[in-house]
Amino acid sequence: MGGCFSKPKPVEIKVEVVLPEKEREKEDMSPNGKASPLAYKANGTTRHYHHEDRPVTLNPYPNPKDVVEASVCHVKDLENGQMREVDLGCGKALLIKQNGEYYATGHKCPHYGAPLVKGVLSKGRVRCPWHGACFNISTGDIEDFPGLDGLPRFQVRIEKERVHIRASKQALQSQRRTKVMAKCISLNNYNTSTTNVLIIGAGPAGLMCAETLRQEGFSDRIVMCTTEKHLPYDRPKLSKSMDTHPDQLVLRSKEFFHTHDIEVLTETQVAALDIKNKTALFKSGFKMEYNKLLIATGSTPKTLTCKGKELDNVFTIRTPEDANWVVKLAMSKNAVIIGASFLGMEVAAYLCDKAHSVSVVELEDLPFKKFLGEKVGRVILKLFESKRVKFYLQTEVSELREQEGKLKEVVLKSGKVLRADVCVIGIGASPTTAFLKQSGILIDTRGFIPVNKMMQTNSPGVFAAGDVVTFPLTFRNNKKVNVPHWQMAHMQGRIAALNMLAQGVEINTVPYLWTAMFGKSIRYAGHGEGFDDVIIQGDIDELTFVAFYTRNEEVIAVASMNYDPIVSKVAEVMASGKPIRKRDVECLLIFTVLKKSFFFPYILLVLQKKILLVIV
Repeated sequence: MGGCFSKPKPVEIKVEVVLPEKEREKEDMSPNGKASPLAYKANGTTRHYHHEDRPVTLNPYPNPKDVVEASVCHVKDLENGQMREVDLGCGKALLIKQNGEYYATGHKCPHYGAPLVKGVLSKGRVRCPWHGACFNISTGDIEDFPGLDGLPRFQVRIEKERVHIRASKQALQSQRRTKVMAKCISLNNYNTSTTNVLIIGAGPAGLMCAETLRQEGFSDRIVMCTTEKHLPYDRPKLSKSMDTHPDQLVLRSKEFFHTHDIEVLTETQVAALDIKNKTALFKSGFKMEYNKLLIATGSTPKTLTCKGKELDNVFTIRTPEDANWVVKLAMSKNAVIIGASFLGMEVAAYLCDKAHSVSVVELEDLPFKKFLGEKVGRVILKLFESKRVKFYLQTEVSELREQEGKLKEVVLKSGKVLRADVCVIGIGASPTTAFLKQSGILIDTRGFIPVNKMMQTNSPGVFAAGDVVTFPLTFRNNKKVNVPHWQMAHMQGRIAALNMLAQGVEINTVPYLWTAMFGKSIRYAGHGEGFDDVIIQGDIDELTFVAFYTRNEEVIAVASMNYDPIVSKVAEVMASGKPIRKRDVECLLIFTVLKKSFFFPYILLVLQKKILLVIV
């Protein structure tokens, strides 16, 4: 497989960042390789796309001082399927060889900076080892998420049996690349009460929808609205890095939205929709007509129903301000977390070395039991207890007691009373869809919006994405599921945008999530709902393991800790449509055990083709 399994060899290459005409043509194409539409019918009239004008220059490097060259390797030094980080003096590049061709791109994932050389190379793309984002090795475009930017790409040429690359210093040092985006051509004469595309919600689904429309050449008005006061931000960090300033969390700057003519209305709430007349009624009384609509309102944290739930110092972590306040109030004080959810456990982990005490109250007998299974749940419980986090399991809160208007104690139904200066509620969330009840848009009994694989609702021209939807999950035989993952919201927003442009693209991605606690990460791919068995490889007590979740003899999910990049490898297999059978994983486990035996070389010959190729 890719670089992480290959013994490093001395290297020498030259790298060059050039956009020849063939590559420039690729810039004007959509991520699936089809040319972007030339026009889009809006409100009965045809609007033509206009890409940003590119400067015409005969010399792509007018200043030689901005260019770096490095000799990296002989053509025989890199085998097919290998990746290697290449140091070019002022920065690094990722050199890839696949099917006899050489490619060079940025070496770090633009999402959180993971080294892609440790990722998974498969069928023309490299998958991040940490969070599963995928990048086209030929164009650098991002093909699966999380993250917003693609990779800078560098031209590779072969000369005298050596691989040559030439790169601009700026491209090497920034490691970021945003696809060419269209400009809005109607901003000077639009009616403020009319927009072509209205996006309700400014999370990853809404943002990715807006960006994809511009990337695909859409040049009409786009309006995003959000109840929050912030521009779209990295919400998963709220419980992992709780004292981060809001400005450090934003996904795109104000300048970005201004440059690409994406209007964001903050602290703005849609109260109702008139689907027949394509009109949104805002809480302020303002009305806005639209042609296409995306509903991406996300979810609302559930709260307690007991006495005292409205007290000061009781929080649901929804905004940066919430997270910041919890940290301040917990310093050298007593913190109580209600719910051993991902959010609750991440908050507990973050506060354990800051608060005087941290207690977690959970209805189940183990954290993550339903999601990760009993064995994994037990070892995580042991990890937290070793960090002085106290658990109160199989019980609920009966009352929150106050003193002078502030929280003082948490009373459990078991009778136990916990001292509490701050309390965080992490018992799940509900889809934010109440405003749709009279709209005519179909909502199921749990409040979710059912959509098809193109993210279309039952109403023409109305799309939905993110935490609010249930959709057919391809690799689970089109089972209708709700997957409230950061990565999935990105992809659904993109799919919605492509189908607003009538491209007929269906969603086909493998869910991928992660959590971080005490500097350790759990990676997870697939959809393990309803698993009936768990097969664990590695040393779970040492927190170095991979767990395969199976149902009816098929692997439906995988989780790991300190076992990268196994989750990304399994995600690639799932994405290819090839099933992973339970017996294959069981044989792989036997293979690992027997690896130390005298007969290993003979067993290897039998198992190698059957098992390793399935997983690797």
